[in-house]
This record gives sequence, structure tokens and C-alpha cells, in this order.
Amino acid sequence: MADWIGIGRRARRCYGFDEIALVPGTVTINPNEVDTSFTLGKHTFKVPILAASMDGVVDVKFAIAMGKLGGIAVLNLDGIQTRYEHPEEILTQITQASPEEATKLVQSLYDNKKFPVQAKLIAKRIEEIKKAKVTAVVSCIPQNAAEFSKIAIAAGVDVFIVQSTVATVRHIATEYKVLDVEKFCRQTKIPVVLGNAVTYDMTLELMEAGASAILVGVGPGAACTSRGVLGIGVPQITATVDCAAARDYNLKRKGKYIPIITDGGMRIGGEICKAFAAGSDAVMVGSAFAKAEEAPGHGFHWGMATSHANLPRGTRIKVGTSGTLKEILMGPAKVDDGSQNLVGALRTSMGSLGTRNIQDMHDVEIILAPSIQTEGKVFQIGQRVGMGK
Repeated sequence: MADWIGIGRRARRCYGFDEIALVPGTVTINPNEVDTSFTLGKHTFKVPILAASMDGVVDVKFAIAMGKLGGIAVLNLDGIQTRYEHPEEILTQITQASPEEATKLVQSLYDNKKFPVQAKLIAKRIEEIKKAKVTAVVSCIPQNAAEFSKIAIAAGVDVFIVQSTVATVRHIATEYKVLDVEKFCRQTKIPVVLGNAVTYDMTLELMEAGASAILVGVGPGAACTSRGVLGIGVPQITATVDCAAARDYNLKRKGKYIPIITDGGMRIGGEICKAFAAGSDAVMVGSAFAKAEEAPGHGFHWGMATSHANLPRGTRIKVGTSGTLKEILMGPAKVDDGSQNLVGALRTSMGSLGTRNIQDMHDVEIILAPSIQTEGKVFQIGQRVGMGK
């Protein structure tokens, strides 16, 4: 299970998306007849894909468009949308900044003293989403959860996410009031999603605290630099497998199924399919949706911790604009690299693997396959097309 890395110290091998492959079984199914639905609390979604709560990805219009397509887009309550009455002007400043200026500009625009989050804007944004008759899902950091959740619930929000780089039930601090996670989950009358976690033990503790779902992943996102800045993280396949094991143990012990959501590190359809095979019930994606014409970042994407005043753990990246949200989520795909028609890719993979629903995907055979990205792909790699991009 673990190898020696020095005197008296062992480390276990962990795996990411590029290192594994999925093995077809003995049955295949028409992709149009598989069930991709995902349930969170009392809400069921036909698309098990969430658009990440990043300001370059989700605004009110994007959330409405995603909801009408059957998925979920999470609005960031700590960001631009709730600090500024006219966020489009601020987003334009960020997208037009040079790479050298971008992080410093983001830090200044998210300054809590100069530009605090406004309660009226939290309510306004949620009411705008609900007016379109789609599910409203929002997120914030633990320090703001108690205050923001009351405003959000009064405005009609459906699901509340409490998200931090590393989520724990037992947080120690003397400089500020610590969120009582168990009390918060118990008193909040809507589903509460907690994250992020990457271990069996932490997932189990968060579930025992009352979480309705768990976000899995530390540092895999395209715009996140936590792994480089802090040196922490677990590759997403291993993290998902470990957290799924905690979910299954909790189900056996408590009789309650609490879904896990693999968050980050997935660029294309094949990686999303691998996340489900590793045990995920849904996935959260950022950069793939930042490429949508509807995305407020206009082809730019930045991490949630980019704005940290003292130690940024994210950066602004240019992902470009490749198509509409519908093309990225549902197709038809106009590119050859798997970054569009994500739902179609999932359905076709499920059909090829002989799995009728997402839970069946959890039993698919996984193999270690370090050559899966390169075997037979010399021309794609050389010409930088398809899998060679």
C-alpha cells in the first residue's frame, strides 16, 4: 500500500485522471437509454454536472442558462456579483489586465474593506435566478456562512454550499468566530454542501456533521495554485475513491446516502467519466464552462483564492471562448478534443461500459494505464490536435 521514501517514512502512491482507464464489460446499452440523473436533497437534476462558483464562470445569466439545460451553476456570494451593482464593468477590467497586473488588480477589486459584499445584492442575485424558475445554488467561505445563509434563504435559495480550501469540522482559531458546522447544518432548513475534502476520515466527519453532499478536491483546478503554493493535495482519482468509500460506509452504518461531488481537474468528457467510475455522484467543473460564450469572464478564468490579500492561491488564465454553453454541455461538439458535449460523452461512455445509471458507474473496472494518453497517438501529438492538444 505504501513505499519507503526514506528512513522510517513511507508514502502511498496516488493516481490522477491521466493514469487510469475504464474497461468495457460484457453488455452495452443505447446511450439514449441511460440515466444520468443526480439527486441532492429533494432536488433531482438530469445533468450531474455543476458549474463551479467562480466569477469568470457563473453570473445570474449563466446560472439561469445552466438551470434550463438541467444542470447546476453555483453563484459565488463572496465575489464580484455581490460586491458591485454593475459587475460587468469590473469583469471587463479583470479580463483586460495584463498577466503581470491581473493578480494585483483582482486583490484590489475584492478588498473587503473598500468593496464589501452587500446584503441587498445577495438577495437581488438570488431573486433574479429564482424569477427564471430554476434552482438557485450559492456558495461562500465558512466565515460568512452564518450571515449569508440567512439572507440567501430569505431570498429563496435552494442549496447552500460552504466551501474552503480544506474543510474540517474542527477548526481552531482565536482571531475570529469559528463556524459550528454541525449546528449550522442542523439549523439550516435547506441542503448544505460542505467542502473541500480529499480523505476518508474527513469525508466521514463532514457527513456525520450533517452535510447533504461533499465536494472532493484540493488544488486540481486549472486556475488554482494551492498545490504549488502550499504543497498540499491528493490526485483526484485517489481522492474520489477514498471519499466514496466513506460515503458507502456511512450508508451502511447510518442508512443515509450522501453524495460526493468531484470538484476540479476535469477538462474533457473522458476525465468526467473517470470521476464517476472512481465513485463520484456528480462533478463540479470550472475551466470547461469558462470557455462558454455566456461565461462572464469572456474567455478568462481565475481561482477562488486568487484575491487573497496576503497569499494568493490562484491565478487568472486565458482559456478562450470555444462555443455556447449548450454546445459545451449538450453538443453538438464542434471541436475534436472532448471539451464539448460533456453529457453526450458521459452517456456514450456509460452505454459502452454497460452501465444504466451513475451508481452502476461506480462498479466499472478501472485499470492503471499510463500509456492511455499516448498509445497510437503520435500524429495527434505531433500535430497538436485531438488528444495531442
